[in-house]
Amino acid sequence: MCGIVGAIGVEHASEKLLSGIRSLEYRGYDSCGIAMIDAGKISIRKDAGTVSEVDEKLNFAELPGAAGIAHTRWATHGRVNQVNAHPHLSMSGDFAIIHNGIISNYKEIKESLRGEGFEFHTETDSEVVANLLEHSYRDTGDVEAAMVRTARRLEGSYAILAVTTHDPEHIYAARLESPLMLGIGAEGNYIGSDANAFIAYTRNAVPMDDGEYAVVGKDSYQIRDLITGDLVERKPFSVPWDVNESQKGGYPHFMLKEIHEQPQAITQALSADEEAISELADRIAGGAGRIYLLGVGTTFYVSLFGQYILKRLAGVFAPAMSSDEFEHTAVVEPGTLVLACSQSGETYDTIMALRAAKEGGAETAAIVNVVGSSMTRVVDHSVIQSSGPEICVISTKAAMAQMLILLRLASEVARRRGILSAGEDKTLTDALAKLPEMIRRIINERSGTIRNLANRHAGIGNWIFLGRGRYYPIAMESALKMKEVSYVHSEGMPAGFLKHGTLALIDEKVNTLVFCPSREESDLFDTTHSSAEEVKAREGHLVGFCFDEDELFHERIVLPSLHPLLNPLLQLVVGQLFGYFTALELGRNIDKPRSLAKSVTVP
Repeated sequence: MCGIVGAIGVEHASEKLLSGIRSLEYRGYDSCGIAMIDAGKISIRKDAGTVSEVDEKLNFAELPGAAGIAHTRWATHGRVNQVNAHPHLSMSGDFAIIHNGIISNYKEIKESLRGEGFEFHTETDSEVVANLLEHSYRDTGDVEAAMVRTARRLEGSYAILAVTTHDPEHIYAARLESPLMLGIGAEGNYIGSDANAFIAYTRNAVPMDDGEYAVVGKDSYQIRDLITGDLVERKPFSVPWDVNESQKGGYPHFMLKEIHEQPQAITQALSADEEAISELADRIAGGAGRIYLLGVGTTFYVSLFGQYILKRLAGVFAPAMSSDEFEHTAVVEPGTLVLACSQSGETYDTIMALRAAKEGGAETAAIVNVVGSSMTRVVDHSVIQSSGPEICVISTKAAMAQMLILLRLASEVARRRGILSAGEDKTLTDALAKLPEMIRRIINERSGTIRNLANRHAGIGNWIFLGRGRYYPIAMESALKMKEVSYVHSEGMPAGFLKHGTLALIDEKVNTLVFCPSREESDLFDTTHSSAEEVKAREGHLVGFCFDEDELFHERIVLPSLHPLLNPLLQLVVGQLFGYFTALELGRNIDKPRSLAKSVTVP
């Protein structure tokens, strides 16, 4: 969960590397550094802190050279300090590396190299890579052979870039279970964890797969299989967004910008990849065996929403499972269909679950936001949601778009199964067409009220978020947003779960937020109201997200009702804004919350 970028053969390379790690800081932001190779020498500047903080002290852009590597770290091994920051030099100073992932056998390698006289200065697992490269080069006298030998010895997960004085005209890269992508430019080439590393300079990208290494020069690149050495032929694709979409555009935070971009993300989701959605719908309606929906964190709650929508619209039972628990609980066999959601397409737990599913004979599919990501190449079917880049660590617009795609899938299955009447179909289609403007109105017209609510209650340290049915995953996701961005404890749960233990927590220090359905959803409305009344009877403070002036709640955000299946999405936007404004009032680091990274690519 670190950001990696390399540049070779480009003017002002250190400036471009600095720009690259700024663009990747959502992947890691506790330390950073740059290594440049120039005049037969490797120069490194690095320290703990954000990219801006470290650059202010060290002035990265003044480093000379046309080739270099840069890194922004989210620590897994070793404390956050200057010594443990990347890049790392080999003992001789002839190799510099950056690394994302976890080397599981680093202790064994370190002891072996110490026995041959190598010294180590950091607490990281990554430093062994630099010294192992040097050791391998001593044996082979060839940098490419040394890179191959090194990568074959490593166990765990890695994305590695290396530069060396022995071959200053190339950057060497290797990948296993951690993303890497080449950027093919007109005046030089790039390598990054994802396309944001180089999108300001080229949109032409070539993804690397697991078990591959690359040798990248100013105007050439080769990708080869680490085991066989065979050349891999893979043409560049064009990244479907530009650098402007990765900028704040006048907003104080990426999170707020991306909340405001949700109407556009919904429009994109409603028109995205009709053929891919139809193929999945055919598979489900045609009699798939067991069906599982997969995700972890936000995408688990997205999948949970999909579980309710598939049941409600199509009469299909497709349980949502957290990716990290899939192998321990799921029964997989030929005929099983596993559909995963991932914003980045690189989520380690979900990729591992998909691979396990394939080994069991299952068919696999994924809804992702990043073209060319690892997950799109692992699964049998992929749906690209086309939401544009999401820079804030906390997912908002990508999650919304995935819920819409799952709703589209459910409606397509229902049509094929003949259980969606023409009237119901038209009503839902008309409501979906109105959804982007409805959300735009809520953001524009309710933000002030939501902010006032957040400011009044920013001092409350504990929240319970309640929802029933399809509102339950919205309550869970909104509680996660509150935890992630404001560091305020918020526990989401089904409203009916409250009286089975959690009700004992209700007092003046615990607020309850209820995601209340519209009155036309009478079954859900009545049971949700009953749970809210239990809180009020114990003198708990009740806040409601609701669709009328419901006097049961002490305070409420009242929304216009659109459609029973879409109303939860209106409340999701309010939940996102409530978390954002609470964090703003508390002075949190909104786009880069402590201890979190955007793309979780390690176990």
